[in-house]
Amino acid sequence: MDCSRSPTRDPETWLDLAPEASQAMARQVRTWIQRWEPDLTEAIKWHMLCFSGRKLVCGLSACQKHLGITFFRGTELREMTDLFTEGGSNTSILSIRVTMLEKLDPQALRRLLHAAVALDADVTAKPPPPKKRSEWPMPPALEKALKKHPTAAAFFAQLKPTYQREYKTWVGTARQPETIRRRVEETVSALASGRKWAQRKG
Repeated sequence: MDCSRSPTRDPETWLDLAPEASQAMARQVRTWIQRWEPDLTEAIKWHMLCFSGRKLVCGLSACQKHLGITFFRGTELREMTDLFTEGGSNTSILSIRVTMLEKLDPQALRRLLHAAVALDADVTAKPPPPKKRSEWPMPPALEKALKKHPTAAAFFAQLKPTYQREYKTWVGTARQPETIRRRVEETVSALASGRKWAQRKG
């Protein structure tokens, strides 16, 4: 997605460091949110400029070619708007992808924001339970390699499914033979050394 991953915790600095293509859009949408829902608080989370009431309501992602406007309970608001363009299959998050601010309907966004804030404020409106992710299939190349390396296979077997999935996804999303080969080698080496995916280069 090539979105800004600035380490700052300051919203103003986050905006200053945002990519040129999305910076002006981020500033304008932030101004709208502050004007429309002044009681929301700002914070930088996951490299996003997030706005919270009781809990997270929405957030902005400054990317190289677009601005992402994320609503953390978007699936509960989907029926009231056609603004959403992106969403995760296993979460309640839905997002709006903005490439030109002129193509975004401010009043529709305002109605959506008001609805999101009202939903957040309603203590009786419980978020739907998260959908269980389907199991990622074992990549054949990784399966073959683990059969040849019992130490790596043993460590992989004792990992929690979440950590196994990270390795399987990383190898399974590779398309080029050379990339697959390299990722399998790195995976086997890391597993043999007792390292999880996030620690594989340690």
